[in-house]
Amino acid sequence: MSYQIDYAYTCHIGNVRANNEDNFWCCGETLPAENQGIEGVHSGSVHNTRLPVLSVFDGMGGESCGEIAAFLAAEEFGRYYSMNKKGLKKNPGQFLEDACFSMNEAICIYGAENKVRSMGTTMAMAAFTPGSVYICNLGDSRIYQSFQGQFRQISTDHVVKANMFGKAPLTQYLGIPNDEIALDPDVTQLDYISGSRYLLCSDGMTDMLSDGEIADILTREIPVGETVELLLERTLKKGGKDNVTIVLCQVSDHEEKNPLRMLFKRHKKVISEGDVS
Repeated sequence: MSYQIDYAYTCHIGNVRANNEDNFWCCGETLPAENQGIEGVHSGSVHNTRLPVLSVFDGMGGESCGEIAAFLAAEEFGRYYSMNKKGLKKNPGQFLEDACFSMNEAICIYGAENKVRSMGTTMAMAAFTPGSVYICNLGDSRIYQSFQGQFRQISTDHVVKANMFGKAPLTQYLGIPNDEIALDPDVTQLDYISGSRYLLCSDGMTDMLSDGEIADILTREIPVGETVELLLERTLKKGGKDNVTIVLCQVSDHEEKNPLRMLFKRHKKVISEGDVS
């Protein structure tokens, strides 16, 4: 079965921050290290046989190191993807794990060369192969799935569970030195379900909106672009205290998106029924 992936994304500086430490990699599109987000919502459509990948990065670190870390991760993933794309088809899980180690190394090398002691970025990623959907994450940028009114978080929050005050520290992220903590990306394989949606977002959205508020918008039967607009609008109205990156995609049977093929199938069926009679 072949599938079409309709996607939409935005990256907004928010209402409070003076700089944008978020970034993304959406089918080859990304932002430079120094940016103020993007205007409006961008969208596109791609077939799953093209092996599309969508991702969100939320940088962290003082003195502009957060945006550099997020940029380096996106840039390195683009390089790794272009050189190892076949691996995504042959062994998706290994491809994603190796991509994480490659991105991690790029950030660590930059930090060592520039004597930066603390810099990193979270990552949430969805990769579409001919046979399955794969999700991968490090940190607290989240991935949600919705289908026929059902809604659930499918990523793992890599945070200190016992933290009682303030923002919970991360236990996993890109930029971990090899001699400190073992990098352990969370990779999950999912079956294709026509009509299912996958939402990737930085904590600039999830810190402002509850899961219930997100589900209320995500499960509406409206196009992905309009859904992203509503999620961003609601996030900003609730405060928009951090940078906000939202990536949303919807899976559809390719035949549902191809009226000529459906017309041909109906025509073929009529001829077949005529032969029987």
